[in-house]
Amino acid sequence: MSDEAIRLVTVGRIFRRRWRLLAVLAVVGALVGYGGSLLFPPRYTTSASVLLPGAWQERELMTQAQIATSSVVLDRVAAELGRTGAGTGAATGTSTSTSTSAGTGTDELRGRVSATAADGNIIKISGTGDTPEQAQQLSDQVARQFVAFAARISGSGEGTEPEATQPQALRQMVAQASRRITDLADAADPGQTVESVQTRTELAKLRTTLQEAVNKLDQVDPAAGKATMVVMGAAARPTSEAPPTGMQLVVAGALSAVLIAVIGHLASARVSRRLRGGPEIATALGSTLLGTVDVPGGRPVQRSKGRGPRALVRRLLDIDVRWDLPTPHASGDEAGRQVRYRRVCARLRDQLPAPQRLLVVVPEGDETARLAAGQLAAEAGSEPLLRVVGVPMSRPLVPDRDDESGALVVLSAGTWTDVELAGIVEACADAEHEIVGIVVAAAVRARPERSAGRRAGGAEPALAVGHDTGSGSG
Repeated sequence: MSDEAIRLVTVGRIFRRRWRLLAVLAVVGALVGYGGSLLFPPRYTTSASVLLPGAWQERELMTQAQIATSSVVLDRVAAELGRTGAGTGAATGTSTSTSTSAGTGTDELRGRVSATAADGNIIKISGTGDTPEQAQQLSDQVARQFVAFAARISGSGEGTEPEATQPQALRQMVAQASRRITDLADAADPGQTVESVQTRTELAKLRTTLQEAVNKLDQVDPAAGKATMVVMGAAARPTSEAPPTGMQLVVAGALSAVLIAVIGHLASARVSRRLRGGPEIATALGSTLLGTVDVPGGRPVQRSKGRGPRALVRRLLDIDVRWDLPTPHASGDEAGRQVRYRRVCARLRDQLPAPQRLLVVVPEGDETARLAAGQLAAEAGSEPLLRVVGVPMSRPLVPDRDDESGALVVLSAGTWTDVELAGIVEACADAEHEIVGIVVAAAVRARPERSAGRRAGGAEPALAVGHDTGSGSG
């Protein structure tokens, strides 16, 4: 197929001509999505925020976010939730003890907890649970354990009083030493001797050095410029499910089914081997193209006319209706269409040395070609005399040669493949019929206001020939 298969107009044609099939597939996809929502229970997600006062670099914030979801923090969360009865056992529907919560509970929590660094030195900790209460408890517990662990490693948490008091004790000792130096400087010889001046100078340098050391200690101390982290309130209890919700799964299933169906139609059209041009059809049949005629109506060809449940389902879903045929173009009046038929008849008479009888071969199921063959037989009259027969494309069989001097093949474009046309060629050769020409029928949209009065008179010969066809081919 040409590049038309990927145009938007082709997608619109699929929706117009296969809307029943697409609707059924959408319902099936929605049911599959609903079944998926039953297999995966709903989950709820909420977040707790932790404020990090002071100046923090972006890398430091990312490090703190990784610490919040580290195994050390999650082990403490699992143990705490196991003691309160709201741990991983509640999440999985089984009761777990404190010892097992710290083991397998950590792996369960790892997929339910996430932490990100937000603007304003805030670590946002999100927790997911099967119920709103579980999600809220999980988020709050992770935030508390993270703050406690961060305070411990920074030397400002519980159990670190001796380490925390050492810098303060050192500052007090420095202050005492500074006062002692001042007293020594005042007690030194107030005279202007060289020894007294040197003594006071050395004492001043010693006091300055001690003060600089204290200032450097304040700069190095992490707790000096960064205060303790703070949990910014409890996590809000979620009121709606976390995506994907049941409704989202249903909608996604319906849209996915429709999308897959459309892609399948486009893919089948791209690999289709149906011949669409007159020269291609003439090459496949190995004969001469006599012309193209117009058939008013414009409805896509319905190829299958079988009976039974499968045929009924195909008709109800419009599967038998060809969707890949382009929209028929508007045709002129009846006189213009008859001119095309007369020209084909004239070329056909030029192909024959004398007025003869010809067999018109029409593929069964090709309604457009059948109408064109009937109109062509009516226009030809008795020069040459045309007898129309229908040929099944599954196993082509042409009547044996009687008094016909050749076969004329009439078919519509874009309906048959080269393999199917090769079957017609073999059937004609087997019946000793030489293909003298090919006529391609094209469906068009007629103008009712100009052709309504003439169509009835032109349709009767086609129907009469079709009736004769049935008796001739049986």
